[in-house]
Amino acid sequence: MFPESSTEYGYEACKATADWLLDQAPVRPLVGIVCGSGLGGLADMLKDQKVFSYSDIPNFPKSTVHGHAGRLVFGTLKGKPCVCMQGRFHLYEGYPIQKITMPMRIFKLMGVETVILTNAAGGLNQDYKVGDVMIIKDHINMPGFAGNNPLCGQNDERFGIRFPCMSDAYDRQMRHLAQEVGAELGYSHFLKEGVYCVLGGPSFETIAECRMLNRLGADAVGMSTVHEVIVARHSGMRVFALSLITNKAVMDYDSEERANHEEVLQTGEQRSQQLVKLVSTIVSRITQPNDI
Repeated sequence: MFPESSTEYGYEACKATADWLLDQAPVRPLVGIVCGSGLGGLADMLKDQKVFSYSDIPNFPKSTVHGHAGRLVFGTLKGKPCVCMQGRFHLYEGYPIQKITMPMRIFKLMGVETVILTNAAGGLNQDYKVGDVMIIKDHINMPGFAGNNPLCGQNDERFGIRFPCMSDAYDRQMRHLAQEVGAELGYSHFLKEGVYCVLGGPSFETIAECRMLNRLGADAVGMSTVHEVIVARHSGMRVFALSLITNKAVMDYDSEERANHEEVLQTGEQRSQQLVKLVSTIVSRITQPNDI
């Protein structure tokens, strides 16, 4: 059986989960937010919350990573109906890539029009500092080079077309809006824009790998986001994504630095209040996809 047509994460399963959530949720969300490692505090900004544990949601994957709470939070943000994932899923957790990205299709079937994704990433660009926030303008999908793409298998036209374009994956107007909001909030000194590269993980990158990725044009590297972006765009949703630079990639064989997950979570906590302010202000300025 083709992966795409699996009853476990196909159209019927996604629709059943979306309907189950909408029956109990206080709002029909227009904005979906995905919180990366250490960034789950973004969900706390929602008002009039209704919280679902992933383990209680039919057909939903379970989050297994420290720093990912594993909760789906509905509510309003600046008057906009939103749903927020406190914790996401990764290839290294052992899930099929179609299962990892299933929440994006559930978002679409619930009425979400705009997806905002955040992640923790290693800085490859030598001008980046720990604590910088990178607006993602493009990506390099390394697992996709090896044929591990969430759209592999039989295509279901109810989700989207067979060959979706990815040259405009990250919405240009929303990227411009983020720069404007960042300038207004006084965040321009740590707000960057660049290219994100996804790898499979869970091991952090070698020095040779970091050097190669940087030469290929990647400014930051991580283990998430791109698969979700592909499925969100396949489903016709608008996408905006941010990387919090939680560590500098080790590029020198004489360096004593070592990447570790605790550093990722600590940096997320330190920058979280400003990220909340940035994301909430962006959300306050959007309504429909063409209204920016």
